[in-house]
Amino acid sequence: MDNTMITLPLLILFLPLISFVILIFFGKKLPRQGDWVAVGSIVTTFFFALYLFFQMLLEYDPNLSHGASFSWIDLDAFKIDQGILIDNLTIIMLLIVALISSCTHIFSLKYMEGDIRYNRYYAYLGLFTFSMNGIVLADNLISMYISWELVGVSSYLLIGHWFEKDSAADASKKAFLTNRVGDIGFFIGIMLLYSAVGSFAFGPIFDSIATGNTITGMTLTLAGLGIFLGAAAKSSQFPLHIWLPDAMEGPTPVSALMHAATMVAAGVYMSVRLFPIFTPDALLVIAYIGGITAILASLIAITQNDIKKVLAYSTVSQLGYMILAVGTGVYTAAFFHLLTHAMFKANLFYCSGSVIHSMHHALHKIHDEKTDPQDMRNMGGFKEKMPVTYWSMLISTLAIAGVPLFSGFLSKDAILAGTLAFAQHHPEHFLLPLFGFCAAAITAFYMFRLIFMTFHGKPSMKDIFKDIHESPKEMTGPIVVLGTLSFFIFYTLPYFNPISDHGWFKDLVVPQTSAVLGSMTANEIAEHAHHAHYLAMGLSIAVATIGILLAVLMYFNNIISPKRLSERFGFLYDWSLNKFYFDENYNRFLYQPLLKLSDTISWLDWEFYDKYFINGFGRATNLLSKLSGKFDYDGIDQGLVDGLGRIIDAGGKNLRKIQTGRLQNYLLYVVAGILVIIIIQAF
Repeated sequence: MDNTMITLPLLILFLPLISFVILIFFGKKLPRQGDWVAVGSIVTTFFFALYLFFQMLLEYDPNLSHGASFSWIDLDAFKIDQGILIDNLTIIMLLIVALISSCTHIFSLKYMEGDIRYNRYYAYLGLFTFSMNGIVLADNLISMYISWELVGVSSYLLIGHWFEKDSAADASKKAFLTNRVGDIGFFIGIMLLYSAVGSFAFGPIFDSIATGNTITGMTLTLAGLGIFLGAAAKSSQFPLHIWLPDAMEGPTPVSALMHAATMVAAGVYMSVRLFPIFTPDALLVIAYIGGITAILASLIAITQNDIKKVLAYSTVSQLGYMILAVGTGVYTAAFFHLLTHAMFKANLFYCSGSVIHSMHHALHKIHDEKTDPQDMRNMGGFKEKMPVTYWSMLISTLAIAGVPLFSGFLSKDAILAGTLAFAQHHPEHFLLPLFGFCAAAITAFYMFRLIFMTFHGKPSMKDIFKDIHESPKEMTGPIVVLGTLSFFIFYTLPYFNPISDHGWFKDLVVPQTSAVLGSMTANEIAEHAHHAHYLAMGLSIAVATIGILLAVLMYFNNIISPKRLSERFGFLYDWSLNKFYFDENYNRFLYQPLLKLSDTISWLDWEFYDKYFINGFGRATNLLSKLSGKFDYDGIDQGLVDGLGRIIDAGGKNLRKIQTGRLQNYLLYVVAGILVIIIIQAF
């Protein structure tokens, strides 16, 4: 059994990587550009993950744990191991990634058919899945960080798949650079922990913090916040949330894979995995960031007309819920919502992709390239044309709205109960549950707004309505599977209570007490949440009902005019429609000043430093060398050396004149010389 628990996770990890290598080098030479290699490898990992999941259920051990590691770098004083950790959290997350990735691969067979970079698309999907599994399986911070960066690279490649579009290229760069901000914080947090503990492995770090002898107080808080900054960027939390909606420029199956279940969930998973290191101060910051993100993103979603943009901001809001749960201590509820959200949100993206796919074909038939196939204002009445897509999307909408009998109700209720319990014990933080319940009401509203605008009412474009049709089975198959998994029963077995989260998940994913001294114990947090459960459930149902009824009145019965309402609240409507001008303000107060600063530095570097100092130094050196050369040539060579030669030459010529060859002349010179000597001696 131990061998299986090690071997299968390793196969799950490396099969997508093998698929990536094959497709990137040989994909174009293979039949169908090798899509069967990618689909086969990913589906295989799904069955392996499913086997591990059933083994987990058979053992039914909340403390299940297996691991393996090897020494990677050993420099005596500095050691890094690479290893994997298999526990219940790992197995559940592996199954989520494998299932959503498998659905994405199958869905893409038709959606991406005929794409000019078909093999690369599937190759990058494999790289992304490998990277995500690496995060899930990591048993130390360095392994997690390496996979973390690989997820960033592969997401850049997938978002920018259609890089010939400026919007897609810009979106990929925006996602990559925004995540780098968080990654810097993540790395600083890792180094703070290592410098204090001397290990990157989770276990030794938790044990060391629990002793209170290595890293405490402000240093531990800063380390925790640094690590959370990485999670905030990956999970698109305020103020680093700006990249996710733009990332919808990538193919819709990529949106479902990355932004519903995997990439954005990586931040939540990491926060859950590393929960024991967060101090109460760090958790409070995390809670407020999650709450602000949840309410802010939901307020933006209510006015968006692009079907994928609505789902994108919905994702940001739901991730805010999860982070809010982590901050208030009910991190198992955050992971529970991650699980349920993965199913219904991926399905919502697939359903939107089904609608967009049908719109594309209908518009193509009438040669209309100007109409936006993602704008819900161009839809309407699709219910009778796309029944499978409609009913599946409706089921997932009921789930995300928190309606009883559906999975989202269970996980949202757990989060709201924990948040409400936290506020009951800390009344000064009453805003946290307020954020949660308000976001729940708004979520129900904008999701049913999407349903009514897309599938109900009269067709907005009658000339294309006749050509709207249901998607092929390769696309509807994953839709049906994920829609089915949005019902409560799959998460409460072996129990059948539709208003209680008690089931296999709650039995197997048991909260662990924080390693930080002085923090509330897991039992205390669970007890407080239990007491607030029924109040939270009642309020959750009430706010969901209010949101749905408001959507019915505005977009189904048309009793309330959305247009008149938007005119009455024009200022607020404009703010929501324009995403609270985050991009504009970032551009005005951050990007442009930084660009001007860089331009100034560039000018100083080129026009001043290079031109006057470096080039000036060069010119001075050149002048000095010319002067030196002139002095050397004209002074030394021509004046001294050659002059001396000329003097000697002239002297030699003059001396040659006295060499007459006559003896009497030479005697005369001798006598004259003697006389001169006598005269000199006389004086």
